[in-house]
Formats: sequence, structure tokens, C-alpha cells
Amino acid sequence: MGDSEAVVADSSAMMDYTSAAYNSAGSGAYSSQATGDPTASGGYPNSAGQEGQSSAMYDAGNATTVENGNAFDNLGGASAAPEFVDGSAPTMSAEEERLWSILRANSLDFNAWTALIEETEKVAENNILKIRKVYDAFLAEFPLCYGYWKKYADHEARIGSMDKVVEVYERAVQGVTYSVDIWVLYCAFAIETYGDPETIRRLFERGLAYVGTDYLSFPLWDKYIEYEYMHQEWSRLAAIYTRIFENPNQQLDRYFNSFKELAGSRPLSELRTAEEAAANVSGPVSEADGQVNEGEVHPDAAEQMQKPLTAGSTEAEELEKYVAIREELYKKAKELDSKIIGFETAIRRPYFHVRPLNVAELENWHNYLDFVEREGDFNKVVKLYERCLIACANYPEYWIRYVLCMEASGSMDLANNALVRATQVFVKRQPEIHLFAARFKEQNGDIEGAQAAYHLVHSEISPGLLEAIIKHANMECRLGKLEDAFSLYEQAIAIEKGKEHSQTLPMLYAQYSRFSYLVSGNAKKAREILTGALDHVQLSKPFLEALIHFETILPQPREIDYLQSLVDKFISPNSDGSAADKEDLSSIFLEAAYGAYSSYGSNYAAPQVPTSVPQIASYGVYPTTTYPMQSFPQQSYAQPTAATTLTPAQQPPPAAAAAPQAYYGGPYY
Repeated sequence: MGDSEAVVADSSAMMDYTSAAYNSAGSGAYSSQATGDPTASGGYPNSAGQEGQSSAMYDAGNATTVENGNAFDNLGGASAAPEFVDGSAPTMSAEEERLWSILRANSLDFNAWTALIEETEKVAENNILKIRKVYDAFLAEFPLCYGYWKKYADHEARIGSMDKVVEVYERAVQGVTYSVDIWVLYCAFAIETYGDPETIRRLFERGLAYVGTDYLSFPLWDKYIEYEYMHQEWSRLAAIYTRIFENPNQQLDRYFNSFKELAGSRPLSELRTAEEAAANVSGPVSEADGQVNEGEVHPDAAEQMQKPLTAGSTEAEELEKYVAIREELYKKAKELDSKIIGFETAIRRPYFHVRPLNVAELENWHNYLDFVEREGDFNKVVKLYERCLIACANYPEYWIRYVLCMEASGSMDLANNALVRATQVFVKRQPEIHLFAARFKEQNGDIEGAQAAYHLVHSEISPGLLEAIIKHANMECRLGKLEDAFSLYEQAIAIEKGKEHSQTLPMLYAQYSRFSYLVSGNAKKAREILTGALDHVQLSKPFLEALIHFETILPQPREIDYLQSLVDKFISPNSDGSAADKEDLSSIFLEAAYGAYSSYGSNYAAPQVPTSVPQIASYGVYPTTTYPMQSFPQQSYAQPTAATTLTPAQQPPPAAAAAPQAYYGGPYY
């Protein structure tokens, strides 16, 4: 199967590891794959039930935090120590107890994980069950850390069994399928372990189907070349070089020079494959189901390769034609290389790490994706996204972009697959991805999945998040369930009223009032909500500014005197507001009070009364505008800067925060 075919046929299944690959039971998770043959592809879960798995993660009736498709038992329960599969508890050192306790509180503390692994390895000696438990738990959180998969496999090789080593590597290549490094490690293990060359070659081909066109794939190609050179398989070696020339590669010049040396040192009869020799042609021929050599061959080059040699041509002439055809492939790859070299050289960290990437590198990924999408080669688009999502796994914006790109391409399997991985593994604790998932599911008719995604945010990810409450209420309104939408606000307000110094409560009242008016046109009820809020909230600039803005969309007569009394109270010398806030609010009120309604109200749509069956607006870009006074639990590494909820110190001007969002097609629809 050719490289391009592999992506279309297998990529969805190969990436669908989130529900099975990190079974917290550990030793039994992959018993079906420990076959002794690392090239067997039947062990991969298929994607048939993928969408159902995605929705199951948002089970509204299940309050258990779901990690990677499984309840994460390792850090739960009354004890900080994990249990083995048989229920027995391992003996823990004091340092292990301390580190497990830290990780129960924050399972994304990367430094605590690495310290725990080091401590466990030091005290575990030959206790493979204990080693498995810590590696299973760590790799459930950070599956892209290919070096730890290697360490895990080494432990299994030392005190476990070869079947277990294969099992670990199989889990590894499902967890980080598009990593050149993990395939190099797996193939190196296979070379040392298996005597059957065909078994080893099949493993190389599996890896190359996914990463063979990666610009930095040369370590895997080098390993393959080294293997065939060791066996003096000259025709196979020549075929490998031919495949390399089909795509840009950082080491393309070196490969072409090596190929010319090979061609100059061996007779042509040794360089041709059996198929080429039988057909008496200069290059590899095509079979009905694809290229003999599993690579993508440019159409014009393939046509040249299939032309018979001129009768009576000499060995030297035949060799010259043989090399010339491959040189043509090389030159075309160099042409494409010149277009992408700027993007490739700007990628400073192609591997995963919890440390944040700098802005320039993040922008470079976006620009590179833009370029490849414009080129229109779907397989290359998928592979570049997968490369990007190794380095940028912690950034929801890239997962969102991938999902939307696959949806736009009509590849809903890949879109849903990426969404599952994002929400269950890589950015599962970031509210933004779950809010996007809710809107995406709603747009595609999965209302239960959308509601469950919102409930997950409300109950576990970020309880009280204003943006989630607003968007959930908007959805219920679009579904014609106004009472449910109002109930969401009222329940959230009741919860926030029970808190001391709630920063969310003032804006909840303001948004509820505005929402109520826009969807029902009931100005009296909207004002009652606001006046009732004054008994429970402290006057603040964001709250008063929201009141002023809201007044601009209400019908005449406007209650300017009432607003002025509140503003006067806020700007009085005895109030707690800062001088800058007082000055800003005074200016805002004066502008609103003296006839500038049109300018202030221009940001808001006219009141909308929903039809009996509200229409769902289309969407294309996930919003970056957020709402004020919000924060959610921080992870142990710096958060991506794009499209995340800001802390109070980072707020945009409240006027901007309250503006309608294009994602909905209107202020609430």
C-alpha cells in the first residue's frame, strides 16, 4: 500500500487509542497484541465505535473524571498509593507517598511525575508490577513522551518478557503514531530481537507509511538503509533511495550522493528489483493496488520508469537512464523543498514538551498549515497536522483548527477522532476545548453530546465559568428551551450567591438580564433582574458599565436618573474603585446619557424574539473573545495564549468582552 493510501485507509484507526491504549489495569491492556510479531496490524482498534466513545466521555450522569476514556484510578481513592491489578497495595517509600499525593492534586505536574518515576525505579528493584503502574499512569497523561516509552520497554526487557516489550512498543506507536523517533526505537528493537527479515521489513513499512514523508524522517530511513546494506540487498537498497527522492527531506542531498555511489559501485542487474528486471524497464513498475515499493511516485516520473529500454543499448547507457530518472525525482523534491525550507527551519522543537512554545514558532505552524492547505494535497495536510500536534499538543487552537479542517474536507471520522484525543487526553482540562466540542456536536446534530460537554465543564472542568453558562444557555435557547436556558442562569446565580466575594456574580446578573430581554423582549423582567442584583453585588466598573450598555438597547424612556445615582455612588470619594476606573466610568456614563446611544448601542443587535424552532447559526471560527472576571485551575505548565479565558488582571475592556461573538452569528444565536 502506498504512503498516500495508508493515510486515507488507516490513519483514523491508528490514532484511535484514547479509549483503549492507556488502560489503568496495566498488564492486561494489550495482551491481544503481544503476538511476537510487531508488524501485525490487526491489534489496532478500529474507529467504528469512535463517535460513541467520544459522546460517552461526556456522560452527564457520571461525575467521575474520565481520563483517556477510562476512569483514572491511579490517583483516586482515599489513598495516595496506587493498587496493583490484583488489589494488593505496593510498599511505598515516604518520597513515593509524597509524590503520589502531589499528583492526586494535580496529575499534570510533569516535574512530580519525573521525580516519581526516578524514585520508583530506585526503590522498585525488580518489581515490574510497580514499574508498570507508574509508567502506565504517567503515559496516560503524557503519551507523546517517546523517551519514556523506551524506558518502559527497557524495563520490560530487563525483568519482564519479550511479549511485554512488544506490547509497550505497540502502545507507544498508537500513542505517538507520527513520531519518527518512536518508530526508530521500535525498529531497532525488532532488528535486535527478530531473525526474520520480512518481519522487520514489515515493521519498517508500517512506520514509513506514517512518517516516511516527514521532513525529519531521515533517522528511520537511515536505519532501514543500514539494515538492507548489512544484508547486501542492493535492489532493496536502491528501491529505498528511489522512494526517498519522492519527497523533500532534510538529508536529501546526502541520500542522492549515496545513491550515485551505490549505482557506480554495483552492476545494474543488482540494483533492479525482480519486477523491474522481468519487465526490462529502468525503474519500479506499478501493481494494480499501488506501487511495488510502497511509495508515492510522481505520475510523469512513473511513466518514464515504465518505458522499455532501447534495444541494443549498452550497460552504461541503461545505467545512465536508471540514474537520470531518479535524479528527476530528486530535482522535483528539491523544488518543493525550496518552498517549505523556511517553515521547516523555523521549527525549533518538533517534539513534545510541557514547556510552552514561543510565539514565533506557534505562528510558523499556522503559516505552514496555511501553505499546505492551499496546496490541496489532503494526505500531506493530515500528516502536517499530526506533526504539528506533537509539538503543539497543549494548545487547543491547533486541535480546533484540525477538527474544522477535517470537517470542511468531509472527513468526519478524522474530525471526530481529533476531537476525542483533544478532549480525552491532550487538553482535557482546558475549558475551551470542551466549549468548542459542545458547539461542534450541536452543529452536527449530537445534542446530547453537546449538553454533556457543557455539564462536564460545569461540574468538573471549571465550575462557575461564565462563558460556559452563557454558551450553554444560548444553545438551550436555540433549541427552543427557554425555561431551561433561564434555569441555567438562575442555578448559577444561586450558587454564586452562596460564595463570599464572587467575582462572577455581577456579570452573571448583567448577562442574564440582557439575555432575558433579547430573547423575550420583556424589558420589565430584564430591569427586575438588574435591580435585584443590587442587593447581592458590590458596585464595580464592569457591572455598572454593563448596566449602562444594557440601558442603551432598552426602549424609551431610559432610566438615566437611576443610572446616575449608581454611578455617583461608585465615583464618590468613599467608594473602593480606583481613580482610573471612576474616571472611565464617568466618561462612559456621560457619553451614554447625553445622546450617544447610537454609538454605544451599535455593538448590540436589536432585540430578537425566537421563533418556535430557533435556527442554529453556522460557524467557522472558534471565538477568541471571552468574558471578564473568570479564571480556572492552572496547569503546571504555561497556558497557550490564544483563545483562553483570562484572569481578572488580564481582562480586555468590558465593552469588548460583552460584544456579540461571530461564532454564534449574533449576540445569542
